[in-house]
Amino acid sequence: MKITILTLFPDFFKETLNTSIIKRAQSKNIIEFEIVNIRDYTLDKNKRVDAPPTGGGAGLIMKCQPIVDALKSVKSNNSYVILPSPRGKTFTQDDANRLKNKEHLIFICGHYEGIDERITSYIDECLSLGDFIMTGGEIATLAMSDAIMRLLDGAISNESTLEESFNNGLLEYPQYTLPYEYEGKTIPDILFSGNHEAINKWRKKQSLILTKNLRPDLFCKYNLTNKDKKLLQEDELPKWEQNALEKGQKFIKKN
Repeated sequence: MKITILTLFPDFFKETLNTSIIKRAQSKNIIEFEIVNIRDYTLDKNKRVDAPPTGGGAGLIMKCQPIVDALKSVKSNNSYVILPSPRGKTFTQDDANRLKNKEHLIFICGHYEGIDERITSYIDECLSLGDFIMTGGEIATLAMSDAIMRLLDGAISNESTLEESFNNGLLEYPQYTLPYEYEGKTIPDILFSGNHEAINKWRKKQSLILTKNLRPDLFCKYNLTNKDKKLLQEDELPKWEQNALEKGQKFIKKN
């Protein structure tokens, strides 16, 4: 996959695109990033890319010409153009999974008070991070690009993406690492039981509880099975968990 970013601030992306998983994915040729400076395409002798809004109003508006010419310089038949914008629907994990199948994504980063309305006729889709205002589209573009990139084959291990939050409509279950006790807080003993069936059942139960308590908006959309309902109605320490703990005592290592 290739992601092209049209921006007035190319330096904004340099550090992030050269760190961690994003850097590794590029070195493995899983993804290619191309940063295009919109200002390089302006025909204005003073390199202006913005102007006051026609009809009056506050701030400055990004001009059509530099954006369109920058877009035309990189766009091909297999390109899909996205404008981060509050007009768009909120970007979700489903969108990341959908967009990972595109060969070439182009993000146009707006800035200042906005962009010339005529730009919208050149885009395929508007997407938003949420109902809040930012100074430009750069942060939203980075967030969406990261969410999409990490789903590409080879970017990270497949196992890492299977049970993440939102993938199955629920928040991810709690995760722990040693030591067993830290400042009086301990890891649930069931995770030391060696009983993977019981561990998976416990994790599903925790996902249901977390989603119900922290994201009721997600929980109300989730289609509960009879097994899910039974898990939510159980006592704090149900019989199946007690049995797993009793049989798995020899596996429990509290250190």
